[in-house]
Amino acid sequence: MLHILLITARRERIESFVEGLCSDRKVRLDIVLSGAEALGILQTVTPHLVIVDSTSENIESFDLVRSIIGVNAMVNTAVASPLSDEQFHDRGEGLGILCRVPLDPGRGDSNALLQRLRDLTATA
Repeated sequence: MLHILLITARRERIESFVEGLCSDRKVRLDIVLSGAEALGILQTVTPHLVIVDSTSENIESFDLVRSIIGVNAMVNTAVASPLSDEQFHDRGEGLGILCRVPLDPGRGDSNALLQRLRDLTATA
């Protein structure tokens, strides 16, 4: 089973993405509103993936990924971003981010992300 932690303060806006993740019976999805809450969880749990969408604290996504790595460097991350692939690569270089997720992701994006994660972790 894949364990995913989603950090978002915009659940209503990305509901189809969330539904896509939840529709897979082999996925456990936990959702938190804040980076602080996520960092607290990461001190004791290592999910397969942390998706950084938005936070209630308005922390910049790449700064939050740096904090996540500081707490648990074994966690894979994905970041929702409006940046182009090239800009995203330049800003996130060295952070080991699995991939960029569109700013308004849908069900197809959740399926693609799950496949990429399964390919990486060799999890069915």
